[in-house]
Amino acid sequence: MHDLRWAHGLGPALLAWCAGVALELQQPALWSTEAYAALAALALLVLWRRRCWGAMPSLGMCLASALLSFACTGGHALWKSPGMDPALEGQDLDLVGVVQAMPQRQDIGWRFRFQVEQAHAVQGGQGVQVPEHIHLAWYGQDGVTDSGWNLTALPEPVQAGERWRLRARLKAAHGNLNPRGFDHELWLWEQGIRATGTVRAGAAHPAPLRLAQTWRHPMEWWRQSVRDRLQTRLGVTGNAGLNVGGIVVALVTGDQAAIDRSDWDVFRATGVAHLMSISGLHVTMFAWLAAMTVGWCWRRSALWGFKGALHWPAPQVGAVAGLGLAALYAAFSGWGVPAQRTVWMLGVVVLLRLSARQWSAGLVCLLAAAVVLTLDPWALLQPGFWLSFVAVAVLLWTSQREGPRTDAPQADPPCLCTKPVLERGVHRWRAWLGGLSGVHVVWPQGLARWGARVWGLLREQSVVTLALAPLCLLFFGQVSLVGLLANLVAIPWVSFVVTPLAMLGVLWSGFAVLAAAALRPLTTLLVWMASWPGASVSLALPPWGFAVLALLAALLWVSRWPKSWKLASLPLLWPALFWTAPRPAMGTYELLITDVGQGNAVLVRTARHSLLYDAGPRYSPESDAGHRVLVPLLAQMAERLDVLMLSHRDTDHTGGAPAVLAMQPQAALWSSLEAGHPLHAVAVSTKPCQRGQAWVWDGVRFEVLHPTALPQLPLDKPIKPNALSCVLRISDGVHSALLAGDIEAPQEQALVAAGLAPVDLLLVPHHGSKTSSTPEFLHALAPQLALVQAGYRNRFGHPAPAVLARYQGLRIRVVDSVHCGAATWRSDAPEQLVCERERARRYWHHAPP
Repeated sequence: MHDLRWAHGLGPALLAWCAGVALELQQPALWSTEAYAALAALALLVLWRRRCWGAMPSLGMCLASALLSFACTGGHALWKSPGMDPALEGQDLDLVGVVQAMPQRQDIGWRFRFQVEQAHAVQGGQGVQVPEHIHLAWYGQDGVTDSGWNLTALPEPVQAGERWRLRARLKAAHGNLNPRGFDHELWLWEQGIRATGTVRAGAAHPAPLRLAQTWRHPMEWWRQSVRDRLQTRLGVTGNAGLNVGGIVVALVTGDQAAIDRSDWDVFRATGVAHLMSISGLHVTMFAWLAAMTVGWCWRRSALWGFKGALHWPAPQVGAVAGLGLAALYAAFSGWGVPAQRTVWMLGVVVLLRLSARQWSAGLVCLLAAAVVLTLDPWALLQPGFWLSFVAVAVLLWTSQREGPRTDAPQADPPCLCTKPVLERGVHRWRAWLGGLSGVHVVWPQGLARWGARVWGLLREQSVVTLALAPLCLLFFGQVSLVGLLANLVAIPWVSFVVTPLAMLGVLWSGFAVLAAAALRPLTTLLVWMASWPGASVSLALPPWGFAVLALLAALLWVSRWPKSWKLASLPLLWPALFWTAPRPAMGTYELLITDVGQGNAVLVRTARHSLLYDAGPRYSPESDAGHRVLVPLLAQMAERLDVLMLSHRDTDHTGGAPAVLAMQPQAALWSSLEAGHPLHAVAVSTKPCQRGQAWVWDGVRFEVLHPTALPQLPLDKPIKPNALSCVLRISDGVHSALLAGDIEAPQEQALVAAGLAPVDLLLVPHHGSKTSSTPEFLHALAPQLALVQAGYRNRFGHPAPAVLARYQGLRIRVVDSVHCGAATWRSDAPEQLVCERERARRYWHHAPP
C-alpha cells in the first residue's frame, strides 16, 4: 500500500520535473553557475521541509521537482556552453583528432564529426583552445565552381575512429533562423557541436594525413562498415521512383540521409514516414523477439543440464536480455529520440518487473519522458518527442477507459474476442449461417481471435491517426488523409517482414537484398496512394493555442465520452483548420527578408497577392535554399505565389528556384535570364523584366527600374549577370522600398541619372560589395533602413567595411541577416523591424560579434 501511495504521488512530481525543463528551455540567456546552484539548494530545502506544507505535501514535492529540474537543465547547458573563440574564426588551424561519428558521403566530399585532441595556429605554431567537438566538411581539391564547390578529385574515404592530422578553417556554430523554421543551431547544440569548418586541401596546404585507426568509437565504425557494405550490395534498387536500397540502409543503420528527398515526400504524404527509419516500434519489436528467444533458450537450458536456469526465472532473464539487446540496437541505429524513449520505457518496465512492483502504464510512460528529458532536455523541442509520447499516452488512456479486457484466458472460453461488439457479431453470423443451412455452426475459435486482433489494430491505428493529426498540422502543416489505410498495410509489413530481414542483413547481405525485394510492392502501393487526389492536406501552421484546442477535440473523439460532447467539441477544430497567416491591410504591403545565408530571397505580400524576389543560394548539389528554407516557409504560411522574380542568373539568387516552382506551379517567372535557361522550361509562364513595367496589386504599386533594353555587344564582351539585375520598387503611395539585386556602380549611376525617388527601405545592392552602394546612389535614395543579406563569415567578405562606413556616415541604419536572422518590415509601421533572432532568442543561439 505504501508503494501504491508513493507511486501515486510520483506522477505530479514527474509532470513538474518536465515543466521545469520546458521553462528553462524558454530562457534567452543562461544564468550563472552560482544561480543554478542556489536554485538547486532551494529545491532540496523545499523537499526536506515538505512536511511543513501541511495537507499539501505533494505540492511541495512538485515545487521542489520543478526547481531542481530547472537547475539541472541549466547546469547541463552551462557544461555545453563553451564555444569558439571569435579571434580564431577564419584562421587556418592545424588539428589532430579522431573522426567521432559515421561520416556522410556527398557528391562533393565528406561531412563528419571530429573530436579535436590538439590544435595549433598555422601562424606562430602556438597551441590554441578550440571546442572539442566540431563538424567538418572535406571537399575535393580541384575544380572550384562559381558557387565555391570542388566537384572533382574527391578526397579519400574517411572512417569513424580514425585519427587524422589536417588543416581546417573554423567558425562558430551558426545557422539560418527563420519564422518557425528548422533551428540548425539547436540541432548543433544538442549534438554538442560548438564549431563548424572546412578542411583546407590544395597546393597551398599540407595534405590531410591519416595517422592511425583507433577503437575510440567502435559502434560508429561498425555502423559505417555495415552501411557501406549494404550500399555497395544494394545500390539504387528503386521501384516506381523510390530508392528501396536507401530505405533498407536507413532501417538498419539509422542513416536517414540514405533516403532521397523525393522519397520522404511520398512517405509524408502517406503518413508512413515514422516507419522508414529507426522508430520506437522497431525497437520494441526487436526487444520482444529477443526476450522471447532468450527466454525459450533459458528454459531449454535447464533440460540441457544448466543449473543456473533453476535459480532465475526465464521471463526475467528474457526481459533483461531483451532490454540489453534493444539498447544495443538503438545505439547501433544512432540513438535517436524515438529509440531513446523506447529504451528508457522498456528499462522502467523491466526494473519494475524485477522489483515486483506494479505501476500504471501512464506512470511508466511519464517516467520514461522524465528520464529522456533529464539526459537530453532539448529533445522536448523535437516533433518526434511529442508524436511518440502523445501516441503512447493516447493509446494507454483510451484502453484504460474501455475497462478490463475480455481476452484473458478462461476455462473453456467461447471465443477470445477483445470487443463485446465483435462477440455479438460472431454470434449473429453463426446464428444466420445456422438458419440458412439448418445445421448448428461451430465458429472457429482461431478465426474469432484473429478477427479480434484485426479489430484492435484498426481501432488503435484510427485512434492514433486522429489524435496525432493536430500535432502533425502544428509541426509539419500537413495531414495525410490516406495515412490510416497506408499504415494498416505498412506497419505489419515493415515491422514483421522488412525490418527483420534488413537486420539480418548485418550478418549476410543476402537478407538485405530480400528486404529490398519485400519493399518493392509496398513502395509501389505508397507511390500510387500518394498520387490520389486529396491524399494529403497542407494547411498553414496554426499557433500553439489553436493546435492544443484541436488536440483536445481529437482526444474527445477517440474517448468514450457521450456523442453530444463530441459534437460540441467540433468548434474547437475550426481555428486550427481555417487559420491563415495575417495579411497586410488593403493599400499596404509587407516584406519578409528571409535568412538564407549568402544570397537573396525576399517575400513581398499585399492584401491578396504575393511575390518572391529571388530564391536564395544553392548550398551544394544536394541542398539549396528552396528546399531548406523557402518551401517550408511558404507551406507553413499557406502562401500562394503569383510571381517569382529572379533578379539575375547567379546561383546565389536562383539556387532555390526549381524547388519553389515545383511547389508553386502556378507562379509566373519574371527574370533577366537568357532565353535558353533551364528554368524557362519549368515555369508555367515567363516574362523578361524590363524598365517601364509597372502594375498595381491591392493599392500597392510595383515598378521595374532596371534593366533597360539589352545593348548589342560583341560576343567576346558578354554582359555580366550583375549588370542585368532586375531592380524592383514597391510603394503604397507613402512608404516605399527598393530591391536592387546585384547591381554595381555603373548601373547605380544610370538609375541616378534617370531619376530616383527616396525610399524607406533598401535591400543593399550586391550584399554590400565594394563594387556597389556608391555615394550618389545612397544620397538619391536616402533610405532610413538598409538590409544586407549575406552569409556568416562568407568568403567574399560581404558586407565590406568600407561600404558599412559609407552607410553609417549618412546615418542610415544597417541591419544584416547574420545578426537579425529573418527580418519582417511593414509599410504601415516603417519604423519597426522585427528580427527573428531578437523575437525568438534562446541561449543556444549564436551571438555574432
